[in-house]
Amino acid sequence: MMLKPGKLLLAALLLIVGAARAETAEVLQKTVTGSPVVKSINVLEFAPDGVLLIGDGAGSQILAVKTGDTTAVPQPKANIAGIAAKLAASMGTTAKGIEIVDLTVNPASGRVYFAVRHQADRKYAVLTLDGAGEIDEFSLKDVTYARLPLSAGDKAKVSAITDVAWADDRIVAAGRSNESFSSKIFSIYAPLSHEAVSSSYSAKTYHVSHRKWETKAPMSVVLPMRENGKTWIVGAFSCTPVVKYPLDSLKEGALVTGTSVIELGSGNRPLDMLLYEKDGKSYVLANTFRFHHAKRPFGPSPYWTVRFEQSLLSESDNVDEKAQRRLAGSKPATDRIQMIESFHGVTQMDRLNETHAVVLRKTDNGFDLEALQLP
Repeated sequence: MMLKPGKLLLAALLLIVGAARAETAEVLQKTVTGSPVVKSINVLEFAPDGVLLIGDGAGSQILAVKTGDTTAVPQPKANIAGIAAKLAASMGTTAKGIEIVDLTVNPASGRVYFAVRHQADRKYAVLTLDGAGEIDEFSLKDVTYARLPLSAGDKAKVSAITDVAWADDRIVAAGRSNESFSSKIFSIYAPLSHEAVSSSYSAKTYHVSHRKWETKAPMSVVLPMRENGKTWIVGAFSCTPVVKYPLDSLKEGALVTGTSVIELGSGNRPLDMLLYEKDGKSYVLANTFRFHHAKRPFGPSPYWTVRFEQSLLSESDNVDEKAQRRLAGSKPATDRIQMIESFHGVTQMDRLNETHAVVLRKTDNGFDLEALQLP
């Protein structure tokens, strides 16, 4: 377990407005007003203009909800210890009575959004945290939204949504279906229209640690990336290849073959990834859960974080069987991939701005919300 974090300042939360994602397309076109039926909330993400994307696997849908939250909020003054208890109190229960499913930052305002499940009745809520430490519910009653059903094929059914992202002019999502090619990539182009059906693609990936091609393991994380004028989706899988797919060349119903470029090590499940620049160099930060922690720990917590140079994703020769490994035996194989000790215990994270990430860290006493400097 991690030691209690010190009282670090949540520096420059307000500057998230300056780090908003690229806005190359109008987000919403055809919407309705009402109370959408939400069966689950697996993941939260933001499109431009304060549009909240809700991945609902049980409902086989993504909801694009207009929040109206586009005014910058004051920055918090300190970390928030015991954040789960504070979120739970707003729902009339205790920290043990909820599960924090996901968190994301609205780049249009700097407000933090949480997907929370009430354990007693299994119902979901979206809660928000502003710079003054005030917790509110973002109600899904009488909202303006577009429902985007996800289709995995004629006889296939979407069984889970593992991640959702906004990629310049479209939504991309990863999930599972009940067919043989169970790993799916979904794409929905903007502007988004209510009841517009997604395109779906089966994904084939070389799992470096397994030494074989697989179609059933779904991506845990999707990260859009622009490279040489082309849109790519970088995906991270359990056991733990980092793979890229050329999104611009996808065709409906195609079996997409990814290129495995990095192997972070077996026995891990990726949780989040983000891109950032520091000292003139581009990096990817990825946090993971190590389900082999008891047998072979990588640090004091099963939750550990790694940073790798973005240029590794451009590799074209040393890929798949020859992909760059993080470890050679039990030792680091390259200094271009590094474990970040200051992020030990981080279960969820999102980028705040050019210098900081907001994180949910598991401690001896529960969960704390912190802003950590990007390494």
